[in-house]
Amino acid sequence: MPTVDYRLARRAHLRAIRMGFLSLTEACDAHPELLRAARFVGEEIREPCPICEKRALRLVLYAYGDHLKRSSGYVRRRAEIAEMRGRVDEFVTYVVEVCMRCSWNHLVQSVTTGRRWAPASGGRAVGE
Repeated sequence: MPTVDYRLARRAHLRAIRMGFLSLTEACDAHPELLRAARFVGEEIREPCPICEKRALRLVLYAYGDHLKRSSGYVRRRAEIAEMRGRVDEFVTYVVEVCMRCSWNHLVQSVTTGRRWAPASGGRAVGE
């Protein structure tokens, strides 16, 4: 499964904030719909927020793809992603971290998955 990890971009973004090139207002700008998705569908994680250092981070998963038709772009739970992997030929899952306290948000990872990309060894992927 092709995976893009955005950790380096995240580090650069955080460095720009710490050096004053990017304000907290610009960095902590989660859209109200993203915050709502994080609140009601997002998955809590143990890692503290890199901005406010509170344990208020959640992961939000979005699924996009032509094979999803009208449901492309919807927020999904991990169980839904795992189920879709077995019935949809190909789609991309985007994982976004969101802080419920300060509104920090950043794309963490994108994974192209589906029946076409099913792991032969039964390995784990995003959504499992």
